Amino acid sequence: MEKTTQTRREALKHMGLLSAAGTTIALGLSTSQATGQNQSDSRSVQQSTAATNNRNTLSSRDGFLAELKQRVDTTPMVDSHEHLQDEVDRLNDNQNCMRLFRNYIGDDFASAGLIYETVFGKEALKEDPIVLWRRLEPYWNAVKHGGYARAAQITFKELYGIDKLEERVIPQLQQAFEKLSVKGFYEKILREHCRLESCQVMRTGFPFTETTQPTLLLQDICISDFQFGPVDAELTKRVGITELKNLNDYHDFLRRWFKKYGPYATAVKCGIAYNRGLDFEKVPAELAEMPFKKRVENARLNAEETKLLQDHLFWFCADLADEYDLPVKLHTGHYAGSNYMPFSRVAKNVEQAADLCVRSPKTRFMFMHTAYPFGHELIAVAKHFTNALIQTCWAWIIDPVGTKNFLKQYIVTAPTNKINLFGGDYHHVENVVGHARIARNGLYAALSELVDEGYIDREEAFDLAEALLRRNGRRMFNLEKKYEAVRNAPWNKK
Repeated sequence: MEKTTQTRREALKHMGLLSAAGTTIALGLSTSQATGQNQSDSRSVQQSTAATNNRNTLSSRDGFLAELKQRVDTTPMVDSHEHLQDEVDRLNDNQNCMRLFRNYIGDDFASAGLIYETVFGKEALKEDPIVLWRRLEPYWNAVKHGGYARAAQITFKELYGIDKLEERVIPQLQQAFEKLSVKGFYEKILREHCRLESCQVMRTGFPFTETTQPTLLLQDICISDFQFGPVDAELTKRVGITELKNLNDYHDFLRRWFKKYGPYATAVKCGIAYNRGLDFEKVPAELAEMPFKKRVENARLNAEETKLLQDHLFWFCADLADEYDLPVKLHTGHYAGSNYMPFSRVAKNVEQAADLCVRSPKTRFMFMHTAYPFGHELIAVAKHFTNALIQTCWAWIIDPVGTKNFLKQYIVTAPTNKINLFGGDYHHVENVVGHARIARNGLYAALSELVDEGYIDREEAFDLAEALLRRNGRRMFNLEKKYEAVRNAPWNKK
């Protein structure tokens, strides 16, 4: 009996319940009853401890998520792709608020059945915004859940205080749109509201813009138009050439263009995938000479001649990009607009991207838009080729959920120093607000899910947030050097 009592006392002492056991026996309970009570008390203590630990864990997780969200929301972000007009040009342009529905939500409206030109044509945009909204409204419920519309709704709420789009708020939208569109509003929207460090701009038809906001709107050299042959006289005069007679003259023009703007440019941009595949062969000058001569003479080129000339000029410009240490940005995947995307050609973009990496290992190729919807294949290219860089620009509003999943897959598959998170890809500065918010939310969701799933730890999540938002972009585009260069560019001293 003494041995049993001692054993029980030692066990109770070990569990910190000795006093409770003594009280139980004093009340006249049997040994077995006391033992049962002691076991119940032990379970209660264990359950209480587990509950406390669980609360602490939840509290710790909540604290981590709050800090991660705060870092993702406040870290300055490098925006690597926009189509923005210079602010002075924008202020002199049409001031109809329905412009904000044109790019890119207008594409979804057209896909839903809207006749695009009835709202977004040049003449239509001269009409009263309420009239235009009435043409859009029958299609609104069909498109409002998509990323394009979601970005617009965020913009309207954050910039103008409009929670719900309906006819009665259109006059308010127009008034707020006009009130905000004043000198200095680019800086206010991009830096103060979106927390962007800077943007990289490529305007279609403008191979390089001598911007009045050089450290905010960094510029890419667009070579898309260069690949079609002779350019207009205004461009050649910029570099001191008055006439282009042959391919050698054109080579000289391109060299001079890169000499003048290469030190200030952030990248070379090629959007020719809207017109053809990315299967650029290394064509020697002698095979491109005749097609170029025909272009000078305004003669029609057949498909073979067109490809010879474009291929030759692509690689000529790529070599110049290498000389000036500029990455070559290439459109891949989905097309803007509606009803003209040749899907079989788009499906070959990733295969051809890999071929480009093989053909020129020294060139840094940046493949844009996640090659949507072929992102999984593009991750394989980034994983395999040193010179393959990835941009998620535009993709966040094409497919917000798919892009979050793309980012998760990329992080656990390919080197994370080769991906840039954001580019708004907009013509109108206001729309960048909604897109930037979706991108930051997507990054937060991707990182928090990877932590929960055990693929990364919390400190790694913080580090990845900094890398994807800012560090990678600053390194890829050598931004410190570019900021210094553009501050001292000749056109800024006029």
